[in-house]
Amino acid sequence: MEFTVSKADLVRELSLSQGVVEKKTTIPILSNVLLEASGDRVTLTATDLELGIRCSCPARVKKEGSGTVPARKLLDFVRLLPEGDVNMKFLENHWASITSGRSRTRIAGMSRESFPELPEMPERIAEVPVKTLASMIARTAFAISMEESRFTLNGALLVMRPEGLTMVATDGHRLAFVQATLADSGQVEQQFRALVPKKAMAELVKLSDDAPPDGKVIFGGDDNHLFFQVGHRLLMTRKLTGNFPDYERVLPKDHQLSAKLQKDEIRSAIERVAQFADERSRAIRVQFTNGEVKVFSSSVEMGESEESVDSEYQGPELEIGFNAQYLLDFLRAIPQDHVSFELKDQKSAGEMRPAGDGVADQYRYVVMPMRI
Repeated sequence: MEFTVSKADLVRELSLSQGVVEKKTTIPILSNVLLEASGDRVTLTATDLELGIRCSCPARVKKEGSGTVPARKLLDFVRLLPEGDVNMKFLENHWASITSGRSRTRIAGMSRESFPELPEMPERIAEVPVKTLASMIARTAFAISMEESRFTLNGALLVMRPEGLTMVATDGHRLAFVQATLADSGQVEQQFRALVPKKAMAELVKLSDDAPPDGKVIFGGDDNHLFFQVGHRLLMTRKLTGNFPDYERVLPKDHQLSAKLQKDEIRSAIERVAQFADERSRAIRVQFTNGEVKVFSSSVEMGESEESVDSEYQGPELEIGFNAQYLLDFLRAIPQDHVSFELKDQKSAGEMRPAGDGVADQYRYVVMPMRI
């Protein structure tokens, strides 16, 4: 195999494979990227057996074929080459010869035969704006559980219906729910629901960052895998198995009390007060009184802190304990200037939502209270 490709194109596609390539593996081939040259393109494939990506870029192919080389080493080296064309040629011993300007290099590769075969994309189920999907991920991914033992919570539930998309994530202490309507910007051909692993969600956001503003993602799925195609890039992932909790039972239906706050004010206040919270529990107290919300924290080792911000709140005085990090995750995820804090009583979960103009999608964030 021999081909010539632009350095910029090769670096861009190789960079997208880095989040997928297995770093610490007992199977050496999984640290490699598969290069396949045919027609007028070179295709790059990487996988860790759970997640796979296939992308391509234009190339002048002198001899068709395929080979594998270490993905990280190839990217680190090609990045350092001068701008211009890079010529790659695979030799009989599976090594790759790389020529660029006055640079001559050979990288030890491995046989293409031992590289795992990735599944082909099935028929499409939906085509939706990739920026919409990435925005939903940004507003839910932080609520995914980090405990590997709770594997059904190690991803987000994605529900596709003709009228729109729903994404839900929870770790048992909080739940993020976002719903987006599609109108004419996309189409869902059949109802579908699946658990998307967190790592796949992170790679989808990277694909979105590199996509045009009106870019679409074509979605497909079979019994074991999910497929997301963005332009000439295809991301595939194994589904998470198991039953996701019944999130509709968790979403509160009877909040009588509501406090509307300026987002930046309450976020800054919580960030400062949280410096004096217990390092393990991150617990702070939030007190709601007419026209004002106070936040407090104290620890024997650190000291104590108290701040208050103006609020549109009318109702009985309430004091509730919350994990400061959980509140900050939500406040950092919304672009709106105001936030609504909805409450029932001291023992029930609190709910946060974006407030004011420009709230197109339905976004709800439920946080369980803490005993302090």
